[in-house]
Amino acid sequence: MTARLRTAALRSRLAGPFDLEVAAGECIAITGASGSGKSLLLRMIADLDPNEGEVFLDGVARSSMAPPAWRRKVAYAAAESGWWEDLVAPHFPDLAAARAFAPRLDLKPELFDGHVLRLSTGEKQRLALLRLLLPGPPVLLLDEPTGALDEGSQGKVEEILRERLAGGCAIVLVTHDPGQAGRLGRRHFVMAERRLHPA
Repeated sequence: MTARLRTAALRSRLAGPFDLEVAAGECIAITGASGSGKSLLLRMIADLDPNEGEVFLDGVARSSMAPPAWRRKVAYAAAESGWWEDLVAPHFPDLAAARAFAPRLDLKPELFDGHVLRLSTGEKQRLALLRLLLPGPPVLLLDEPTGALDEGSQGKVEEILRERLAGGCAIVLVTHDPGQAGRLGRRHFVMAERRLHPA
């Protein structure tokens, strides 16, 4: 069976090589000390940082796709979300779908009518995750997706991620929370000295 996501000798001068396979419906969890290379690995898979080697989505090489097309399918959520407009609404191409989904993340629909600067850290994190989830990408690269959330909001995010896994999504999850790694990860790795090790 072809892996949904596969990295082959993925490396940079800072980390690797990484050889990973993630099946459809599987989450692999990565923990490790700050600065060990966890976020760098996700950014390399997303082709946001310089790297060598190859990455495959359902057997199709990343090098055969334009970078924007790759990132729509292999979607990356940074630990600190990026916002390029003053208002919230322009960040969501399908605003009606975003408003409809928002309550599942304990987000008030009127937030979309406001300014990004007025959002709390937790609201920004959940809205950024919503922005990533709506198109339904087959792979999610999540860097501390619930780091700024309380226990209730974290539970709602994890429920949605489990639904995505049940639908065949593959997830690479970076987390400092060993409990979350255990709840969501089918396999668990530790990043140490810029290499992955089975936990």
